[in-house]
Amino acid sequence: MADITSIAISVGFMAALGLILATVLVLANKRLYIYEDPRIDEVEDLLPRANCGACGTPGCRPFAEGLIEGSYEPAQCTVNSLNLNKIIADYLGVGMGTQEKRVARLVCAGGSHVAYIRASYSGLSSCRAAALVSGGGKGCTWGCLGMADCADVCDFDAITMDLHGLPVVNEEKCTACNDCVEVCPKALFELHPVSQQLFVACKNLEKGDQAEAECEVICTACERCVIDSPEGLIEITNNLAVIDYSKNKLASRVAIERCPTGAIVWYDKKGDYTVGKDTKKIIRKEALPVSS
Repeated sequence: MADITSIAISVGFMAALGLILATVLVLANKRLYIYEDPRIDEVEDLLPRANCGACGTPGCRPFAEGLIEGSYEPAQCTVNSLNLNKIIADYLGVGMGTQEKRVARLVCAGGSHVAYIRASYSGLSSCRAAALVSGGGKGCTWGCLGMADCADVCDFDAITMDLHGLPVVNEEKCTACNDCVEVCPKALFELHPVSQQLFVACKNLEKGDQAEAECEVICTACERCVIDSPEGLIEITNNLAVIDYSKNKLASRVAIERCPTGAIVWYDKKGDYTVGKDTKKIIRKEALPVSS
């Protein structure tokens, strides 16, 4: 009889404890419940789910939340198609907004046929690894090492390597996701609106003959682009031509025409660039020899 009583007490205790815990959970659920707008899921399904960050958020869901809140506009997703962005705008009853396409551009034109390698690197085929070993061996300390870290990290196949070991960006495919910017150990990628056609494809901080001894397509701080451009558009800072992009409307091809090396270029609307008429023509196709 005592055993039956003990069992009954135990069962009753467990039942009471279960009831108390269930009540606590119900109350906690009501108190801690956070309402989530069901439209977030609907909008997220209309986004590319690339989670590339080109819109300025960590991923597509935060962007969808921002669209619902009104802090973003559909057009800010440059990866999505125009049609899907319009569907999102119509669904939310908002305007599409405007967002100029941005693309990644390489701040170096020093391929293997024009830039000297001063030491052979042997190891992991990675720019980041090579940069840790005396800068990678390239004569120009600021130059591209050409081991394709940027192409490998690009989820949109927007970067390929040319015959001279330089990354080439396909502006049609580029989403300005910033991955190439982050992975390059030399910080040679920048994101620019496509309307910024004038561009300095160099980061060298040496001057004159010393600079040209390492690369034939290098900014030598000759100041011709500064002289030929509207006042204030370009200035020489630390031996490098620097463009004031706030004055982009003043930019024209005249700035590149007398550049002797081709370090300053002009991008056309197709994403291809040209150099000036006075720029020394490079006809060499083969790589320069390693020279100490």
